[in-house]
Amino acid sequence: MPRISVKVDGIAYEEDVEPRLLLVHLLRERLGKTGTPAGCDTSNCGACTVMLDGKTVKSCSVLAVQADGSDIVTIEGLAANGSLHPMQRAFHEEHALQCGFCTPGMVMAAIDLVRDTPDPSEEAIREGLEGNLCRCTGYCNIVRAVKRGAQEMGQAVKSS
Repeated sequence: MPRISVKVDGIAYEEDVEPRLLLVHLLRERLGKTGTPAGCDTSNCGACTVMLDGKTVKSCSVLAVQADGSDIVTIEGLAANGSLHPMQRAFHEEHALQCGFCTPGMVMAAIDLVRDTPDPSEEAIREGLEGNLCRCTGYCNIVRAVKRGAQEMGQAVKSS
């Protein structure tokens, strides 16, 4: 079995993995990162989205061995010092969730979108989240949350 080294939410791990093990299953079953849901296992829903070396990936479409040597951030790794990330806070405050299953992937995708487009339009938000499906909310509150999160992320950068 291949042995891989990954850093997940700031903690280094070394794991022996089957060559066919998906990253989502490594995160959930071996490392206890259950905030990353295993949704469709076909890369359609985006619920399992994480940051891999600073870019979003659907962790059900990445083999764990492909992540060897990488830095991974999950939804659990966003909060700092007991405070939610601005995008997490915006999703909460704008009621941008219903069942919550898609929320981790939506938040991760939104953060990546805002890094590339700091002040996205509604159209840009909808386009940027195309690969993440929500079956409950209708997206209106999600779009509002991303807009608010983008503003708060911009303010956080300015005050740093």
